[in-house]
Amino acid sequence: MRTRPTTLDSLATIRNLGILAHVDAGKTTVTERILYATGTTHKRGEVHDGTTITDFDPQERDRGITIFAAAVSCAWDGHRINLIDTPGHVDFADEVERALRVLDGAVAVFDAVAGVEPQSESVWRQADRHRVPRIAFVNKMDRVGADLDTAVESIRQRLHPAPLVTQLPIGTEERFTGVVDLVRMRALVWDDAGGAPGTLVEGPVPDGSRDEALRRRRLLEEAVAELHPAALEEFCDRETLSGATLTGALRDLTHSGAGVVVLCGSAYRDRGVEPLLDAVVAYLPSPLDVPAVRGVHEDDGQVRAADPQAPFAALAFKVNANGTGRLTYVRVYSGTIEKGDTVRDAGSGRTERVARILRVMADRHAQLDRAAAGDIVALVGLKTARAGSTLCDPVAPLLLEPPVVAEPVVSVAVEARRATDTGRLATALARLAEEDPSLVVRTDDETGQTVLSGMGELHLEVAVERIRQEGGFEVAVGRPGVAHRETVLRGVRGLVHRHVKQDGGAGQFAHIVLDVEPLGGEVGVTRFEFRSAVVGGRVPQEYVRAVETGCRDALAEGPLGGHPVTGLRVTLTDGSTHVKDSSDMAFRTAGRSGLREALRTCAMALLEPVADVTVTVPADAVGGVLGDLAARRGRVTGSESRAGSAVLTATVPLAELFGYATRLRSRTQGRGTFTTRPAGYAMAPALVAAAGGSAPGADTVR
Repeated sequence: MRTRPTTLDSLATIRNLGILAHVDAGKTTVTERILYATGTTHKRGEVHDGTTITDFDPQERDRGITIFAAAVSCAWDGHRINLIDTPGHVDFADEVERALRVLDGAVAVFDAVAGVEPQSESVWRQADRHRVPRIAFVNKMDRVGADLDTAVESIRQRLHPAPLVTQLPIGTEERFTGVVDLVRMRALVWDDAGGAPGTLVEGPVPDGSRDEALRRRRLLEEAVAELHPAALEEFCDRETLSGATLTGALRDLTHSGAGVVVLCGSAYRDRGVEPLLDAVVAYLPSPLDVPAVRGVHEDDGQVRAADPQAPFAALAFKVNANGTGRLTYVRVYSGTIEKGDTVRDAGSGRTERVARILRVMADRHAQLDRAAAGDIVALVGLKTARAGSTLCDPVAPLLLEPPVVAEPVVSVAVEARRATDTGRLATALARLAEEDPSLVVRTDDETGQTVLSGMGELHLEVAVERIRQEGGFEVAVGRPGVAHRETVLRGVRGLVHRHVKQDGGAGQFAHIVLDVEPLGGEVGVTRFEFRSAVVGGRVPQEYVRAVETGCRDALAEGPLGGHPVTGLRVTLTDGSTHVKDSSDMAFRTAGRSGLREALRTCAMALLEPVADVTVTVPADAVGGVLGDLAARRGRVTGSESRAGSAVLTATVPLAELFGYATRLRSRTQGRGTFTTRPAGYAMAPALVAAAGGSAPGADTVR
């Protein structure tokens, strides 16, 4: 890699941010209005017309939802904004996870009527895990029932940050025309002359709003002073805060996560977008403001700051493979790369040549000569790098932590309708799994079927439809299955297992005694504890570790149906060794076989995945919907009335939700909607199995 004369000053003008929200809160519309306001596009894209820039995939336009995270780039007030529009549906949460891994900040969009919705809460928690600073935008202020204060209170109650409201809406519902900027104490009004969204007009605070604006400005100053020491000092001295102090304190609180700046508007009517962009520039961090990335290479921790002169390091977060080429989307953390450079995949050790560098505008691209620290770009020419791969300078290796890949919970059996298309199906499935790590393709050992697993019914439906559209052949799909787990209801104590093998050469000998018991706590969480209570050195420590490894091997398949086993504690209480024939391998084999024997002795239960479901229906359809939820073994956890509708929350087995969208539409004449999010596992009724008798020398325990 060569070094190039690039200054750090340019990094301060970069903002890498994502748009996060519940489905239908207006993320894509906000993104489209940002592109229009910045002059990147010259026509407002509409979701309902299928004319948006970021929802460019045919399925996204047909369904009216965002499915794939789309990157775009624009400029505002001398700043480069790299923006990723993320999906809002729970089935595509893994796309959000990979995007958050490479972002410096985010705009969380909330519906002014609904407030914090289930998936809003989920993506907020994802951002918490990645420590991504956020500002909040309360959208749809022009809708009937819109209420900024109610939405802000739901943020406070459900997300638990300190909301710092910096705007006062001018007008309500259909009469919403603008906002009062409480930081600079000015009115921002959008004139709709001619019936179309107009231009922004700045002026003094209207007389009718002045008293309320002064009161809210005072509340904002008090809230900031409580959280920011420097602001508190000035507030105590002057009993007010200057605009510069307030702006600086809001930026500090946003970066630390101690507070979240709240703005409002109506993206559809193009009101509130310009102040939102100003807030992005003022409050969200640049690459210089976030901690340097830390990597691991040959067990030596390394830190790379956002410096164009440092050795090159980037993280691939998305791969798009199609018939015309392969795009690898990367976030450059340090150094500079030019087309023609050679990079190393730190995970695999392979080196590859970068043929081209592209600035991404959803499905459109502009070629670049180079990309430097802080950039989000797409690389052409990489053949093996996958989402999560670290790309680095070959002479300065660095391995970054990849995004966490969610575990699939729903599966379908897929096969080509014509035998001649079997090879094409295998190629298409491999490409899908390469692009989306949350899709897993495997062959069932017992049935020989090809099984596609993903995060939900819609996730798999979209994947299969892509195969049909892009591959041009028909695919047969079996009824989806769900990923079950097995757990211990009643354990076993003192199970003796001996592994003895003699085949003429060096033998194998291992003798262990195990206690197995249920591990209390939340059902279905992947938990396993191993303890050693061996005294007197009867089993050396290195063999204890081998027994633990063998026990973990045994958890892959339980006795009820070959499902993974969770929620148990195994204690090694005794054992013995042979002076010549004992080895790590012998004790690992003994641990695996011994735990399998113990599980066949224990009383086992089957666990099934469940989901938290939020159903919004007209008030006159509540009875039928509740009855249908009960028939699906759902447990209703709450009910709330909201503007003539009822919002029901329930926990429902995931297997019972297949086809629920069609049933709900038929029961509510198309007026009902629902969202789901994974809620772990629960006991499957009538599927509890106890594997008979007791083994010699073992006593069952509760």
